[in-house]
Amino acid sequence: MPGALEGVRIVDLTTMISGPIATMMLADQGADVIKVEPKTGDLVRVLGPSKGDRTATFLAANRNKRSLVLDLKTDEGLTALRKLVATADVVVQNFRPGAAERMGIGEADLRKERADLIYVSISGFGETGPYAKKRVYDPVIQALSGLAAIQADRDTGRPRMIRTIIPDKLTAVTAAQAITAALFARERRGEGQHIKLSMLDAMIAFLWAEGLVALTFPGGEKHAARAQLSQDLIYKTKDGYITVGAVSDDEWKGLCAALDQPQWLEDERFNTPSGRVVNAPERLALTQEVLQHKTSAEWLSVLDANQVPCAPILDRTTLLDHPQIQANQIVEEQSEDDLGAFRLPRPAARFSRTQGEIRRHAPHLGEHTEQLLGELGYDQQTIDELISVGAASNYG
Repeated sequence: MPGALEGVRIVDLTTMISGPIATMMLADQGADVIKVEPKTGDLVRVLGPSKGDRTATFLAANRNKRSLVLDLKTDEGLTALRKLVATADVVVQNFRPGAAERMGIGEADLRKERADLIYVSISGFGETGPYAKKRVYDPVIQALSGLAAIQADRDTGRPRMIRTIIPDKLTAVTAAQAITAALFARERRGEGQHIKLSMLDAMIAFLWAEGLVALTFPGGEKHAARAQLSQDLIYKTKDGYITVGAVSDDEWKGLCAALDQPQWLEDERFNTPSGRVVNAPERLALTQEVLQHKTSAEWLSVLDANQVPCAPILDRTTLLDHPQIQANQIVEEQSEDDLGAFRLPRPAARFSRTQGEIRRHAPHLGEHTEQLLGELGYDQQTIDELISVGAASNYG
């Protein structure tokens, strides 16, 4: 089945996480994504557990792509890239602001190769301001966006990081959506454009509707800290942990019934949705006191029977065995001679007519160099010469 983006070619100059996951999502949906790497390869190739030149993270962020190794500091390598861009619909890069222009691969440079090109610049902080030239990794954005403060310990107020790279991955999703929107606009208007996206912009926009909502109205800032220090919704049971949430009046009635606490329905602190929010610490403490006396399975059964949103807290060893995750068939078993067996999640969105799929595994460094140069019109002798002088590299 052809993917929704079949026929779209994307030149991926990105490294690490945000750019590669964005282009991988488009590759899953059928785009021909060509990952252009330096001779040393994407740094993620060597970060974490690996087999050969591919780590687990690289496999998860670069499937469905072809790898072309070019030395863009050479005239020959730069010429090959420009030939490639002339055949492409989209170019994505995540160099620090100004670097692409110095390399001769900025938006103005590459638009000469294709007038309706969609050129995407992903940065950490944007292209202006005191942080524009700073190096950036995910924790820096967690700190600057307010996310670490939102996660502050409710007892000590000490900020905490999310233990997964939310800003990187959120930026990837935002970039992928923006690219498809730009492709749609080009179909309608016949022109390309330059998309600029920073991790900081993406994260603040993402957090605003809930985590930063207290900043919406001037003067509300003083309430933000109180919200950040509210209790979480994780409860200890007799044998583990579960989450339980009751927002609407019907859910609150169900929770009171499940926990056999009818007196809470008449408690003036909890008999309205706003009251339950204002008095959350007391409400959650009372809930915890009750939940600790039975097992997770016992509570989940009675909570489900009363239509109360709830779930067990799964860890990495139990997640794959949960019946809902198995029913969704989201994690697929893969295998390859060099890697043996491994797992990857399938593309999350399911299309009725243009379903995305894992067509090829993440490439070896330079695995498709000769193939791609051949597609660009280079004969074998010229390809061999490019490789011999170091302007290009192949695998093996």
